[in-house]
Amino acid sequence: MAFTPKVMYKGKPLVRCNREVYYGNLTDPYMIAMQILNTKEENGLKMADKIHVMLMSTDSSKPPQERILRQSNKVGFYNALSIGEIWLEKALSAQADK
Repeated sequence: MAFTPKVMYKGKPLVRCNREVYYGNLTDPYMIAMQILNTKEENGLKMADKIHVMLMSTDSSKPPQERILRQSNKVGFYNALSIGEIWLEKALSAQADK
């Protein structure tokens, strides 16, 4: 049975597992991985505060450290997802141009 994501953002799946969030298709050459490093409580809700964003290759033949192409720390989930989406689109369009 194929996995069907419940949340999509700009046509790509957005999946959370504990303190990690993945954005993009595993069938594409690249995806975004985000690690929630810190949370804060606001109005009684826990919110992601500091997030480590990584543009990663989906090529499983490479060692994990070589799969990371770009990385940055961002404050706030929106900022992390925005920069990740920009990196992903640029990487996918550059791959398509080859």
